[in-house]
Amino acid sequence: MMWKKAIALSCAFLAAGGLTGCGGTTGVPHREDKAAGASSETHMVKKDGKAIVVYFSATGNTKRAAEIIARAKGLDVWEIKPKEPYTDSDLDYRNDNSRVSREHQDRSIMPEIDGDVPGWDSYETVFLGYPIWWGEAPNIVYHFVRNHDFSGKQVIPFCTSHSSGLGDSDVLLEETAKSGEWFPGTRFSGGVSEGDLIDWTKHF
Repeated sequence: MMWKKAIALSCAFLAAGGLTGCGGTTGVPHREDKAAGASSETHMVKKDGKAIVVYFSATGNTKRAAEIIARAKGLDVWEIKPKEPYTDSDLDYRNDNSRVSREHQDRSIMPEIDGDVPGWDSYETVFLGYPIWWGEAPNIVYHFVRNHDFSGKQVIPFCTSHSSGLGDSDVLLEETAKSGEWFPGTRFSGGVSEGDLIDWTKHF
């Protein structure tokens, strides 16, 4: 935990990239990003506990990845849905007045989430998926993390992006949660193959 915080602080002054879920510029990673097939490391996860894939997806890339991961592992899956769905114009990162631009500029804007994970307390492992916007997770993901207790849970972050890296997104979400055992995150390209996703799940 301490090494993650030190790395995050050392990179805090670096500017993030664009809203890569819609095709932006490259962000600045806090370390070499882990991608599908990039490591043979197998993490010690709780084999006997219940696990779930929780994800937010605006354009469908993270949704596809999350559903493949859930099928491969035989897990429950739950989508973080905003009560007010994002429109195409909302997702226009080139417009400084678009919804996502305003949310990026003001981290206090937390989109309200529709519903909640049934039986949240019963899960011991959470695969948490999200797109990369401006080099970090969207506000709605921070909102979800801030409002859930991860005590006693293992959290495996993964994200999708066309060009930006993982950045400090996993570190910042862990710091927001203030609880749980968080594993280093993994970044997948927007068009990651089903085979690469399935191979990745074998490490857990």
